[in-house]
Amino acid sequence: MADAATNAQVSIVCHYNNDLPYSKTSFLNMIRSLLQQYDIRPELIILNQSDDTGIHSEISKINTETCPLQFIEGDYKTSGAWLNAGFKAAAGRYILYVNNLAGEILLRESACAAWLLAAGRNPAAGLFYSDYERMTDGQLTEVHLLKHHTGRVRDNQDFGPVWFIKKDSLEQCNYCDESLQFNTLYDLRLKMSEKAEVIHISNRYAGSLYRLVSEGKDHNVFDYLLASKESQLEAEQVLSEHLKRINAYLQPGEHYKTRPADRSPLKASVIIPVNNRAAFIGTAIESVLGQSVQDIEVIVVVNGGNDDPTIGKVKEYMPGGSRFEASKPEVRLIVLDINNIGLCLNLGALAARGTYYVQLDSDDRLKPDAVEKILAVFDSDPKIGMVIGSYEVWQLDDAGEKISRVEEIPVVTHDEWTEENGRNNLLRINGAGAPRSIPIQLIKDIGYFGINDEPFARNYGEDYEMVLKISEQYRIGRVWDPIYDVVRHSGGTDHSIDQATIDRNDEAKDYMRLRAIERRKQLNK
Repeated sequence: MADAATNAQVSIVCHYNNDLPYSKTSFLNMIRSLLQQYDIRPELIILNQSDDTGIHSEISKINTETCPLQFIEGDYKTSGAWLNAGFKAAAGRYILYVNNLAGEILLRESACAAWLLAAGRNPAAGLFYSDYERMTDGQLTEVHLLKHHTGRVRDNQDFGPVWFIKKDSLEQCNYCDESLQFNTLYDLRLKMSEKAEVIHISNRYAGSLYRLVSEGKDHNVFDYLLASKESQLEAEQVLSEHLKRINAYLQPGEHYKTRPADRSPLKASVIIPVNNRAAFIGTAIESVLGQSVQDIEVIVVVNGGNDDPTIGKVKEYMPGGSRFEASKPEVRLIVLDINNIGLCLNLGALAARGTYYVQLDSDDRLKPDAVEKILAVFDSDPKIGMVIGSYEVWQLDDAGEKISRVEEIPVVTHDEWTEENGRNNLLRINGAGAPRSIPIQLIKDIGYFGINDEPFARNYGEDYEMVLKISEQYRIGRVWDPIYDVVRHSGGTDHSIDQATIDRNDEAKDYMRLRAIERRKQLNK
């Protein structure tokens, strides 16, 4: 092993600055773990942005094995420029990049040995990443990452903070883009995936190659909305350039065709899939009955079987019910004994008498002019195959009594849905906008919503696949005014979501992205 390791020449690149969120003692402990690697003497390169004049001598005292040591110092304006300075200075055939800016990273003594062996087993690979341990507030968690494939183009895809990189693959990518301000690593890993294989080293138990010590952060499905506009636009450009390089980019206006003709007796069918939401369904139905356009219907698809208490609430709005009004749009009921959202939407579409399907979740609400504004957008262009609106986020208290607007989340307009690039940008993020409206006939022509028949799908992403497919062939119309209320509550699907569910959901949508990229390459032929 010693000869192979010596020939491999691993260079470790890490950061040191005045703003690290941990102590200098912790940083020096990290350096010890970087230098004490089984059977090799790695080169250590420190990107020094600190004003600590004593750090050179302190590192030298730790470096008892006299590993090659460099401090990179200078006036570099971007993270890409700093990284390039370190990467280009590296003498090793392999570079171990340790991104310790957010937390202390402690390598296992045999970590480099594992990466080197993985590189020997996978000569076509240029980038390696691995599962790891995370220590937060004294609690140790094993982080299991998803394996890379061509569909992993989300900008929040986690590769962990430690990457093992073949230097000649970096050179083929022309290193980092020094013009980027926010998305340097996102751009780099996309470019590296184009040039070489990307390998994930997984772990079952006690097999992590390193530990990250950092502060914890709760998952929030709305996190991406709080990112800066500049960062979002830059990430969009990074993805667009990647799609162009792999021939999966859809040029503005290309491949559009005219949507199916309108032959239905009603303007729209609002389809509501629901399972055991008796406390919410009345508000959802009433938001439809109060629409400024009344030439519509409500189709509630209860998928909890005949014992679902939601059924009784729905029947209150049907003939003979206490809330029935003959002058209002008809409320129709379908009862299924299989909890499958895609099945609900499809059977609702088959029963629909409206020209357009309008999305409504059972715990959300339509604004009174929602359908009117959606129809106006469809009327503006026969090539529009779907309309996406904007929404506000509301919060229901735990007692289920008080609802209030979540002011810190602005109106969600999904600005990424631009006329020029929205369908490409959709591959980067998980949200597809709400509410969505689609011609009923187009749902049938496209092949219906997924019914958990895609890999990893479990009542998640059935409409995301539909959006991807429609956007490849039709224009996407927009309503920029808020026409929908998303109501968050303790029983919602985005409340206290665990990591296993997040990973499963990401697996499902990333597979849909993979298939979409394959379709786009065929379109571009």
